[in-house]
Amino acid sequence: MNKRRRVYEGKAKVLYEGPEPGTLIQHFKDDATAFNNKKHALIEGKGVLNNRISEYIFTKLAEIGVPTHFIRRLNMREQLIREVEIIPLEVVVRNVAAGSMATRLGLEEGKPLPRSIIEFYYKNDELGDPMVTEEHITAFGWATPQEIDEVMALALRVNDFLVGLFLGIGIRLIDFKMEFGRQWDNEQMHILLADEISPDCCRLWDVATSNKLDKDRFRRDLGGVLEAYQEVARRLGVLTENPRPKGSGPVLVSSKPN
Repeated sequence: MNKRRRVYEGKAKVLYEGPEPGTLIQHFKDDATAFNNKKHALIEGKGVLNNRISEYIFTKLAEIGVPTHFIRRLNMREQLIREVEIIPLEVVVRNVAAGSMATRLGLEEGKPLPRSIIEFYYKNDELGDPMVTEEHITAFGWATPQEIDEVMALALRVNDFLVGLFLGIGIRLIDFKMEFGRQWDNEQMHILLADEISPDCCRLWDVATSNKLDKDRFRRDLGGVLEAYQEVARRLGVLTENPRPKGSGPVLVSSKPN
């Protein structure tokens, strides 16, 4: 670990220089954060679960032709990925009113939306990742109109697939966040799905009970964060023999009022 060059460290992952040009190693940490890092805890075993869940989902998406940065899993916490130029946007697809949308628009949480809605947020922690429109995105050069069209088409395709995938294991996909990046092949540019897809960036509710199986358990102090992630992994079939990674629960690092 110490011999590798660290390229970037975020709230939940670290990127290291990969073994070959154009590759990176993505390391999943146990850190849990909320409210732009105002709330922070360590949940032992979370990174292992997110690595396995994201590997499974990215592999399934590749099988249906969605281009992604994922190459292969290296170990319990790390993946080999393609290096991309990250588009500085968080792309959120919402199927059901929840979280900030329910608050902003005065909607009843849990109410299905008339159709899936895509929202864009500018990736900037200091600004609190503000919501932006396509006009902002093109005016400030974060992405071209053609790139926005491609991102939106991919986002809806991923959403359609994941809604069915999760419904098949008794889970409602309420909403989720994605990131995309540019990969250059000589003069040819390709848009790839990047980052991760895991309970850290999805709202997942049990179909029968509406029990939350995602990071809202941490945001809202509901407890059972690790157990919820384990349940998602178990239903996906990626948690088999040792059903419980070591760890008794969250260890509070810091917490500030929202």
